[in-house]
Amino acid sequence: MAPSNFETAIRMIDEAHALDPKIILVEGRDEPYELVYSKKMSDYLEKRDPNATETLRLAIRAQHLRRWEVPRDSYAMNKAGYHLWRTYLKKRQAELATQICLDSGYSEEDAHRVGALVKKENLKQDAETQTLEDVACLVFLDDQFEEFEKGHDEAKIINILKKTWGKMSERGHELALTISMSERARELVLKALAD
Repeated sequence: MAPSNFETAIRMIDEAHALDPKIILVEGRDEPYELVYSKKMSDYLEKRDPNATETLRLAIRAQHLRRWEVPRDSYAMNKAGYHLWRTYLKKRQAELATQICLDSGYSEEDAHRVGALVKKENLKQDAETQTLEDVACLVFLDDQFEEFEKGHDEAKIINILKKTWGKMSERGHELALTISMSERARELVLKALAD
């Protein structure tokens, strides 16, 4: 039996993630970071919306598609440079995801929907885009926050947590509060929520 369009697209996305040169240790095995990240995104989507559409599942899995090819330091290391980098990445990742969907047999409409979700178009007006944002924030809190907070002062971290919280839905908030964190990380989250 031939693989479905969805299975083909997921395989192609995962093959692209597997090329990430950043390798991390996961349960005693070396794994490409972006492949691990994308699977965490899919896992959190199951918690956030177990009935998600195929297009949302694909957009979630493609969130950081080939991101390592455009390093952060290829743009100015200031706020403006950060925003330019993120804007370029969203556009590029959306184009790559759209093409994978087309190559996997999806219609133009579905492929472009995946791209729009990857770009996070109409955040707050589009329920699926909001779900994607919730999932990205949950993975940040679960996977990246503790390491991230070590490199910044408390005021900046609290500000970032407030912004992260503000991007999330009520369901996202509920799930965020169930994430296992170090005492220090939980303290920072509670401080951000108290302000």
